Amino acid sequence: MKKKEDNSKREIAQERIEILFEEAKKQALKGRLKLCNKYVFVARKISGKFKVKIPTELRRKFCHKCYHYLYPGINCNVRTNKRTQAVEYECKDCGKINRYSYIKEKREKQ
Repeated sequence: MKKKEDNSKREIAQERIEILFEEAKKQALKGRLKLCNKYVFVARKISGKFKVKIPTELRRKFCHKCYHYLYPGINCNVRTNKRTQAVEYECKDCGKINRYSYIKEKREKQ
């Protein structure tokens, strides 16, 4: 019985994390970056408390040094690096460069 309760709690936590990132995106468009950062903070706390992984597509939307929400053009630069074959997200707040390889996606298309 306890495992069913844990699974339902994890599912709810996963849904709330996704909702928080959607709200963070809406607030970034309005220019409310402090609120976006708070949403990311709360999402990370939920994922830690319920031991739920943040999906890969959402993990790329915040800086892994200062944990600020990254929105291209507003507070981060996005580039592709041919030498390292990675997409680079550079946080304008702390200067950290987060690199994500694009080799797997490139292979899957072929």
